[in-house]
Amino acid sequence: MKTVVGAALGECVHVAGVINFLRLAEAAGWRTIFLGPAVPPEKVLEVARREKADLVGVSYRLTPETGERLLAEFAEAADDLRSAGVRFAFGGTPPVAERARALGFFEKVFEGGEPAEAVLAYLKGQPTEGLTEADFPQTTVERIRWKHPFPIVRHHFGLPTMEATVEGIARIAEAGVLDVISLGIDQDAQENFFHPERQDPRRRGAGGVPVRTPDDYRALYEASRRGNYPLLRTYSGTDDFIRLAEMYVETIHNAWCAIPIFWFNQMDGRGPWDLEGSIREHQKVMAWYGERDIPVELNEPHHWGMRDAPDVIFVVSAYLSAYNARAFGVKDYIAQMMFNSPPGLSDRMDLAKMLACLEMIEPLAGPDFRIWRQTRTGLLSYPLDIDAARAHLAASIYVQMALKPHILHVVGHVEAHHAATAEDVIEACKMARRVVENAIRGQPDMTCDPEVQARKEELIREAKVTLEAIRALAGPDVEDPLIDPATLARAVTSGVLDAPHLKNNPFARGQIVTRIDQRGACVAVDPDTGEPISEEERIARLGIRL
Repeated sequence: MKTVVGAALGECVHVAGVINFLRLAEAAGWRTIFLGPAVPPEKVLEVARREKADLVGVSYRLTPETGERLLAEFAEAADDLRSAGVRFAFGGTPPVAERARALGFFEKVFEGGEPAEAVLAYLKGQPTEGLTEADFPQTTVERIRWKHPFPIVRHHFGLPTMEATVEGIARIAEAGVLDVISLGIDQDAQENFFHPERQDPRRRGAGGVPVRTPDDYRALYEASRRGNYPLLRTYSGTDDFIRLAEMYVETIHNAWCAIPIFWFNQMDGRGPWDLEGSIREHQKVMAWYGERDIPVELNEPHHWGMRDAPDVIFVVSAYLSAYNARAFGVKDYIAQMMFNSPPGLSDRMDLAKMLACLEMIEPLAGPDFRIWRQTRTGLLSYPLDIDAARAHLAASIYVQMALKPHILHVVGHVEAHHAATAEDVIEACKMARRVVENAIRGQPDMTCDPEVQARKEELIREAKVTLEAIRALAGPDVEDPLIDPATLARAVTSGVLDAPHLKNNPFARGQIVTRIDQRGACVAVDPDTGEPISEEERIARLGIRL
């Protein structure tokens, strides 16, 4: 293990920067020695020699002129160590950093504005200047490991014209604030890409960028080849799934696939397939990506949450998602957890729900099925007031960090008003990155809250009842009901999986009634009395015997 010695030099008593530097060094695997504030130069060098330090980090945040003289003396006294291969880094205010840089002694000079990831990259021995595409991992899993302990950052982006989207991607990439640009493409591109005769010119650009040819996708990818070379990904579409998958991988090197189980079909009006048929198609897509070792995300649970389904159905759908992904050969599974869905949930109950999801799917993990945690703010939860929305973004992400996500899906604070521009994306990611830094610096463990743990256990017990009800719907010849398209479709048509927003739906019942209770949890209630009911009682009322 390499050793780093850190101190505030001379008469300087400001040690926050040094402590943060050493905390990041620990995260990068260094042995750290903190000498404290106002340490004489000779003391720093004495400890460096005794401890056989590989790196010495010093800070000075007072008058530039005084700092310059002190650093010059320090450099002269440390020349033998530097000649022996010991590295030296400096951190201070921009005026002092400028003087330190001019000395030509320090290997690296920090002036306080650098993102924590840049400091961590330096401590890991990764290049931080003159970077090319080869310096940035270009697969999801490699990028996650490269960024650890920071999550990789993802944001949705797609404007109504190709020109604006290409320009925006270039600006976002140059800003270096996120790792994955999630392409938002318009509905015709998702459903009718290979069917120009079905496209409606009046819908062009509705909901995202109007990509119409493979070269359009190539142009979007080419725009990202700068800055920190972010990955690109997009949704799986709602028809011609395998043809789209082949094109995505060939043109934008799709970072991972995102696909539901029950949605993007006639049930939600976003595709031509019926419920059971779309389930079969979605399973084929999982298998296709799994065969190619490309990660798969099932963006399933939040579709129930956004339709006011009870928390237990959110948890059940999270389990079904991971279960199906593993069954169809996915090796790297991205578990997406959208907080604030529905928006009235309390932070405690929201966190409990996500912990229940993770505890349910954890037994599925193994050498051939790795689970990567992805969190995001609720799409429908942002207030219209922009200042309040900024606060909501920060507060939501801070709660999400309790799960130590591998991927942070930043949902722009402007979503309640308009589709995010490049400037909006950059601003949102900067805010998110600051929240992440604060959390990594030492966030209290909110998962230990007794009310959170009690609700988590309650949801796991209830979810097992719902899963048993789904199994009970299977025919006698069905080997595994939880991956059988007919059984899964029946889970919806029978009302086992249901949500209030699905009233008058061609497949779902929409009969379930939910409320946010006094704890801030979303629960199923008796339609007549408004009193909460258990899953056992709800399932029994559907005429399903367990």
